[in-house]
Amino acid sequence: MSEQTFNEVVNNHFEKLDLYTTAITRAHGKNHPEAFEVRELFETISGKVKDAGTNKPDLDAEFAQLRKITDNYTIPGDVCETYAGTFEMLSEVDKAYQA
Repeated sequence: MSEQTFNEVVNNHFEKLDLYTTAITRAHGKNHPEAFEVRELFETISGKVKDAGTNKPDLDAEFAQLRKITDNYTIPGDVCETYAGTFEMLSEVDKAYQA
């Protein structure tokens, strides 16, 4: 399977990420307060992507912060599949952005 472009990953994942990042704050926010920051950063990234249109947005700071608060997208042992899926999709988006 070939690597997806940033725009392809955005198209494939952002709708689901919008739902998932909200869901994990509700389900895991109490035990994983970083879920709220993940949601905020996703909203910022999503807004910048929309504002950029066909241009590549500057998301270096947001992805650096995401990697920091998620320990490079390490999935905690006590979370659901939605939480795990959120981190996996964010990691894919980050990799596609860096490519």
